[in-house]
Amino acid sequence: MLTPQDAWETTYHQLQLQLDQAKFDTWVRDARFLRFEGDTFIVGVRNTFARDMLQHRLYRNVARVLSDAWGKAASIRFELLPADNAKAHTQDTELPLFQIMAEARVPTLPTYAVADAAPAPTYAERVPAPVPASLPEMELNARYTFDRFVVGPSNHLAYEAVQSVLDAPGRHYNPLFIYGGVGVGKTHLLQAAAHVSRAAGRRAIYVPSEAFTNDLVVALRTRTTPMMREKYRTADVLIVDDVQFLAGKDSTVEEFFHTFNVLRESGKQIIVASDRAPADLAPLEERLRSRFSGGLVVDIAPMELEVRMAIVKLWTHEQNITLSDPVVQVIAESVASARELEGAFNMIAARVRLTAAPIKRDDAAHILRRLEGPRVHNRAITLDEITRVVSSVFGVSVEEILGKGRTKAVSLARQAVMSLARELTDLSLIQIGAGLGDRTHSTVISGIKKVTELCASAPEICEQLETARKHLLGQR
Repeated sequence: MLTPQDAWETTYHQLQLQLDQAKFDTWVRDARFLRFEGDTFIVGVRNTFARDMLQHRLYRNVARVLSDAWGKAASIRFELLPADNAKAHTQDTELPLFQIMAEARVPTLPTYAVADAAPAPTYAERVPAPVPASLPEMELNARYTFDRFVVGPSNHLAYEAVQSVLDAPGRHYNPLFIYGGVGVGKTHLLQAAAHVSRAAGRRAIYVPSEAFTNDLVVALRTRTTPMMREKYRTADVLIVDDVQFLAGKDSTVEEFFHTFNVLRESGKQIIVASDRAPADLAPLEERLRSRFSGGLVVDIAPMELEVRMAIVKLWTHEQNITLSDPVVQVIAESVASARELEGAFNMIAARVRLTAAPIKRDDAAHILRRLEGPRVHNRAITLDEITRVVSSVFGVSVEEILGKGRTKAVSLARQAVMSLARELTDLSLIQIGAGLGDRTHSTVISGIKKVTELCASAPEICEQLETARKHLLGQR
């Protein structure tokens, strides 16, 4: 568990990424953790203007970030720094991220001169942090391969574009920018490209933009920005998912911008995915949007009925389940996205396993009507709510689910939360992991896969999962 000072340090660096540079430099840069009293963080600032701004205008934002780092609700009181400390903190320093980054040409931040004042240490210097031996690369989902990617009119152009850049990385369509709505297969296509690149002996990095930001936070805390740059700037193929989430994160955008330039100028391939076209990414800086538009921009439209039916048939073959064509069609007709399609298929597959009998079209349609609720209201289902329901159904406490325990019962309940959160919310895998005790993206993927495998061999687990699902949907 983090100490109060560690929690504030993490908050400090998160705010450095989330706030615009002027706001951070003016109000937060000189803030310093002083002590922890009861349940309150006491944070020192250099003047009354900063204190009033943080205590009132920015309090909600700072408290939210601190609560996330602390793991529970946190309150903060801002006080004026003692005179000596305030003096020591008035001389500013350059952003830690850019201290050794000559090629970035980042202008030096304004310095407030004070006679005989020593440069203020960065937070990373005040509290020594462990330096990682290396920055691990994200594991790929073994199911996201080209063999399992069903091609149709909606995604044909994107599929062919990816094949083209894999044949000659860095030579054509660099960068390749793929955009489309939720559940159209962007992540599947990107990870399939990473699988093929690695199999060909190339160093391919797949990373959601949120994970790129997290790597940057670690680099800032541990003063390992050279290691981070070595990780990303030596890639043969860099594949970035959900790039729209970079918007508003100035430090992350700056780092990504220079990484992008280094790779492109050295002839390395860049593939980027977003939920909208570059021209519609208005919150992102123009210089980055223009670079995205400088290669090939292709979209993936919602899947046609025939594609959805082909995907369902693929799943029935993989899971050794027999469904008639009318049932396959009613599943495919009930939803539009791949994520919802998987949820619909799992409901029917669970029914077939539990009853050990074929299912008729009308029965399947009746079951799938339950999906109409979550499709309209799924954003209202929270991870906390799913955790509480699973805790009740599986007989495991919420504290155990969020904790470090690895007993069979606890692990199963935790994996059930992961599976239901992926199905019933719009949370990313990284967000699900963060909400379940700061677990990794790959751990969530593994947990969801484990639940699917267990459902195929243990009907009682499917029944528990279905009970939790019914309870959640019945509350809507």
